[in-house]
Amino acid sequence: MMLDLLFAEIGSTTTVVTAFHNLDGNVKIVGQGEHWTTVNEGDVTIGIERAIGKLKEKIGEKKLTWDKFAASSSAAGGLKMTVHGLVYDMTVRAAREAALGAGAVIKYITAGKMDDFHIKKIKEIQPKLILLAGGVDYGEKETVIHNAKVLSKLDLDIPIIYAGNVAVAEQVEYILKNSGKTVFITENVYPKIDQLNVEPTRNIIKEIFAQHITKAPGMEKIYEIVDYNIHTTPGAVMRTTQLLSEIYEDVLTIDIGGATTDVDSVTEGSNEIQELMIAPEPKAKRTVEGDLGLFVNAHNVIKLIGEENLKLEFPNLSELKTRISPYPKTDEDEKFIAKLALYCFQQGIRRHVGIKKHIYTPLGRKVIAEGKDLTAIKFLFGTGGFLSRSKYAPQVLKSINNLSKLHPMDLLPQNKVKIFRDKYYIFAAIGVISTEIDKDFGKKILEKDIEEIGG
Repeated sequence: MMLDLLFAEIGSTTTVVTAFHNLDGNVKIVGQGEHWTTVNEGDVTIGIERAIGKLKEKIGEKKLTWDKFAASSSAAGGLKMTVHGLVYDMTVRAAREAALGAGAVIKYITAGKMDDFHIKKIKEIQPKLILLAGGVDYGEKETVIHNAKVLSKLDLDIPIIYAGNVAVAEQVEYILKNSGKTVFITENVYPKIDQLNVEPTRNIIKEIFAQHITKAPGMEKIYEIVDYNIHTTPGAVMRTTQLLSEIYEDVLTIDIGGATTDVDSVTEGSNEIQELMIAPEPKAKRTVEGDLGLFVNAHNVIKLIGEENLKLEFPNLSELKTRISPYPKTDEDEKFIAKLALYCFQQGIRRHVGIKKHIYTPLGRKVIAEGKDLTAIKFLFGTGGFLSRSKYAPQVLKSINNLSKLHPMDLLPQNKVKIFRDKYYIFAAIGVISTEIDKDFGKKILEKDIEEIGG
């Protein structure tokens, strides 16, 4: 059988391949195959080949060929980054938003002048990319020049992005290139007070990831089989969320994985809350909760919920803990995973959103708001193995409509939200297809994929 496109999502736990045909017509999602990710075996393509084998079995084809092959990855530790800026609430926060939105895993953040201790920490982390920012355009220069000089002493072969004060961009480039560093100069992430400009930096991060992913252990052979740039899986899911926003406007996507829970939102928020805001937020925002996951981090989620609380519903908790797997074997196992997923879902969203606060001024008590405003969200999309496939996913997703009553000071969706799920578990594929091949193809596949499950 000949396919138009084969797509591999190489996750930290599993690798899923999806077959697409007739992309430029009545697009067909032919089938999927899945296998454990084989980064630890030294070659990620082993897992891809085994997943293709499973796909052949499922669709009853002995021979499978394809015109194009595309991929996204969060394996091999993902895109580890460090971020360095001037003031935490301004340039550092803007740089962090840019990095997270591109699908990065931020391992270390500094604000202000760097020193030898910071260099020591960066060496220990061994990031794949460094983001240097600092100062509004034509504002403070000294700190970012100082930090460029400190980073020039770093004896690691790591690309550095500069997204700070435009007035010293050439000087920073000169300092870093003179010490043999690979440097990418882009627009300032925080060009003016209270103005974020994260998209140019996000785009450069995605490009660098595509160029450098082959250096990750076990990932070296990936470019032998792909026809397009490899994207970070979280970055690809964010791209799909942005695509959804072109159709539905104010949207929220939650992806509960084996290791992390990612939340993506695209919304300006409500006018009422915007008037109370004390600092800007990006329209498209991603947060990643590295302690909330259903496989790698399941034991951490159990600890956060509390074993005594779980035993009230699951008296055989000790036994269930030994059977945790991305592929639950019994209904009880799946119910238990659903309980963990509910916690990941609600905590992931609550950590993503901002809050209203009361402050006291000489004129009396005043209400302010800070953080991401989701009060205007009207559509929720669930993705990831559990939310795409489990029969218990609808009850987890529908819990969004009670959250604002339980937490009235959080900037949560206020009206009844329409709920959909990524039925075929292909949001990452759609993000890559819409970026690398054709946006309209991506939208066509979305129409086939998303399934309304109520509100």
